[in-house]
This record gives sequence, C-alpha cells and structure tokens, in this order.
Amino acid sequence: MLTSSISQINICGALLANVINLTAISIFIARLLGEPKIGHWIGIIIQVSIIPLFYFVYLAKSLNRPRIYYIWIGLMIAFVIVEFLVDWYPKIEFRNNLMIVIPYVMLFFGATGGMIGVASLAGKRWAAITVISFLTMFVLAFVQRQITGL
Repeated sequence: MLTSSISQINICGALLANVINLTAISIFIARLLGEPKIGHWIGIIIQVSIIPLFYFVYLAKSLNRPRIYYIWIGLMIAFVIVEFLVDWYPKIEFRNNLMIVIPYVMLFFGATGGMIGVASLAGKRWAAITVISFLTMFVLAFVQRQITGL
C-alpha cells in the first residue's frame, strides 16, 4: 500500500475521532440548552460512525496496525453498539441507574480516549487537536450531567 494512502487513512481516522468528539460536544450543549431531543437526533452521527470504524478494522491487517489499534477501534465499536441499544432500540432508561451509568460512562471515555490513539497516527498536530476536543467534551459531559442529570 502506498505511503500516501496510509497517510490519507490516518487523516480519515483523525477526522472521525474529532467528528465523534464534536458530536458529543453538540449533544451536551443541546442538553444544557434544554433541548435533549435535538441532542438525541445529533447522536445519529455517532451511530453512522460504525461504518468507517468497521472499514478501519478491515484495513488494519494490511496496514500492519499494532494490537492496541484493534482495542481502540473495538472499544469505539462496542460503545456505538451499546449506545444504539440504550438510546435507540430497544431504548433503555438507564441514566438514573448507577449500576448501568458507571460502566456506560467508562466505556464512553475509554472509547473516545482510544480514538485519540487513532488520531495520533495522523501526526502530532492531529493528536493535539483531538486531545483538545476530547478534553472539551470531557468537561462538558460532567457539567451537563451536574446541571441536567442526563
């Protein structure tokens, strides 16, 4: 595989990581503005991210990705599936049940944190951008939880 195509794939991974973070930021802002239904529909973007995530898994072997790469992508795929189950179908009311919320939040931050690793393959600049979007998302997640309880 050509180096330029590997570079393009790495940039696509970095873009996806930031799209996921910016989507989560948008969801948290919608909740803070009293519009959780808008945030819910914005979340479709995260659901659709499963398509490029599976594509990255498909390409991983031919790109000689390290084992940790499979964990990073696998965590994000797992989160997207869990998110679908609790927020879309069959839709489970879980946000007031700490036995579910705590593992859900751990998976969310593990998955989005792993995407920093994916973004770092595109270079230091992309890693820095992704860390900034992750930290912004991290702060907003806890601020909106404290204010809205969602």
